[in-house]
Amino acid sequence: MSSFLAFLHHVAAFAFVAALVVEFVLIRDELTLKTARRLPLVDLVAGASAGVVLIVGAIRVMYFEKGADYYLHSAPFVAKMSLFVSIALLSIFPTIEFLTWLKPVGQGQLPVVNEGKKRLLRAIIHAELALVVLLILCAALMARGVGYFG
Repeated sequence: MSSFLAFLHHVAAFAFVAALVVEFVLIRDELTLKTARRLPLVDLVAGASAGVVLIVGAIRVMYFEKGADYYLHSAPFVAKMSLFVSIALLSIFPTIEFLTWLKPVGQGQLPVVNEGKKRLLRAIIHAELALVVLLILCAALMARGVGYFG
């Protein structure tokens, strides 16, 4: 069971990163109706996969691997969770923005997005990707027992 949960955790993490990359690529070009339809769906995939990462990760921490006490005394684990929360908080603005596009897109209209907002969306998604890189570093350190203070 532990191996399957580790597999599921990693697949969801890769899906999350892939969805963020797709969002970043789609938002950098001119907004079209096709792109405006895809972005909310890709954002849904990102959110769902992040949810799976969180739930499966919590199950692994509490019931498998080294146990919650070990992880709660690991500086890289605490940093990793802080980065995860930061990414989640950053994702709120793009998600809300993409959800506002559903009505005009459903009516076959292009949502009105000024260049400043588009730049902000790109910057936020870029920041999320940068934080993911740091999160992966923390995961590698955590797996090697670096920064354990128990």
